[in-house]
Amino acid sequence: MEYAWLSIIPFLIVIGLSIWLKKILPGLVLGIVVGAFLVESEILGGSQQSVNYVVTTLSDEENIKIIGFLYLFGGLVGMMKISGGIKGFSEWIGEKIKSQRGLIGLIWLTLPFTFMMPMFRIMMIGPVIKSIMEKMKLSKSKIGFAMDASTESVIVLLPVATAFVGFMISLVEGGIQKHQLDMTAYHVFLLSIPFNFFAIVLLIIGIVGIFWSPSGNKEKSNKTETASETKHDFHGMGIKKELSLVKAQPWNLIVPLFLLLGLSLFLLWQDGNAKGADSIFQAFSIADATFVMLLAIFITLILTFIFYMIRRQSLHETLFHFFEGGNQLMQAIVLLVLVWSLSLVAEDLGFSDFISSTLGSFLPSFTIPAIIFVIGAIVAYFIGSSWGTWGLFMPLGFTLATATDASIPLTVGAVFASGAFGAFTSPLGDTTITTASILDMPLVDYARYKLKIAAIGAGAATLLYLGAGFFLV
Repeated sequence: MEYAWLSIIPFLIVIGLSIWLKKILPGLVLGIVVGAFLVESEILGGSQQSVNYVVTTLSDEENIKIIGFLYLFGGLVGMMKISGGIKGFSEWIGEKIKSQRGLIGLIWLTLPFTFMMPMFRIMMIGPVIKSIMEKMKLSKSKIGFAMDASTESVIVLLPVATAFVGFMISLVEGGIQKHQLDMTAYHVFLLSIPFNFFAIVLLIIGIVGIFWSPSGNKEKSNKTETASETKHDFHGMGIKKELSLVKAQPWNLIVPLFLLLGLSLFLLWQDGNAKGADSIFQAFSIADATFVMLLAIFITLILTFIFYMIRRQSLHETLFHFFEGGNQLMQAIVLLVLVWSLSLVAEDLGFSDFISSTLGSFLPSFTIPAIIFVIGAIVAYFIGSSWGTWGLFMPLGFTLATATDASIPLTVGAVFASGAFGAFTSPLGDTTITTASILDMPLVDYARYKLKIAAIGAGAATLLYLGAGFFLV
């Protein structure tokens, strides 16, 4: 498109305004509105187009599943709080954890039980980690980083049983078919995993953080975070007072969480089998993970409600705090809806065409993976979506790799790495938004904190792609 360069304007508005105001919502709204008027310049037409993007986003089946899961999980957390579940478990585990290193270790130890989906993992462990962390007066940014590093950097490296695998393989299959390559998608996907250098470097940084946790700026960090929280403490003063008076009952957290985990694994296996899987690993790979998570939380809520009624929990308080818990995640839900709408704006303005046309195919073959990673990471930071970045850059990666004889698995790994960078660092990323929301951190400040560390990983990954590209030509 002749004016495809206009597609970067909404993203520049979002990032610039977010940095200036330290609030992401105004930038998202303005970015969507400006983008809509670039698509449809008339006043009435541009306004209608703005609303259409949001309506289209909300009518998407996958988006509604994610929204439903978020709200219902927030409701479950609210029920566990008022029943004393989180308080009881936090007191029990808090007696065994005496340091920041111990808490970070706990975050990693929960990984085998929560690895299926980033949002699922963050929301499973977030409330408990927050409760323990507040008692120990630790830096929220450091703990949030440990949570996100142990989530995004691991899940994208797993070859089975995650919400990502089916989508990633389908993208690889599309590239293979388009260029008529004599390869199998799953084999190429497996070969690409060791070349997801950013995720691997981030994983190493996260593991090192268990054993080396500098605390020189701990006090400053806590003061900053405390100031940002106490500014609006009166909004939830009554709720906090009520929760502080509940009786500690750890089983009111343990039972619902194990129900949710067990149901999630069972339903993943069942859904995969229904689609023709021959093994448990294949079943996990082809299952509709988003729907399964929604179904699992729905069943868990019903069984938990019955469990609480048997234990003589107040019906009125349980229902009130279900909605209170769900409403606490409405900010995250609204942000995600606006992020998804912004991606629709960008595509209508020709964002994909602009990126493809500016890259060209005149580059040396050994530089292709590194260039794909760098540009993909920049774009991923703007859009905040690993899936969106993979969808945009996988066709481009296959095209450039086949045109220049660059390594296909290395290039595929670079595409996946670029999406992982954006999902981890961007203030528009669902992981960043959810973690900041659960831990009550200013979103833009937290994203900046992560970017400083992730930039080191991105630099190391770029050098690794250049080296690997040179030796694999």
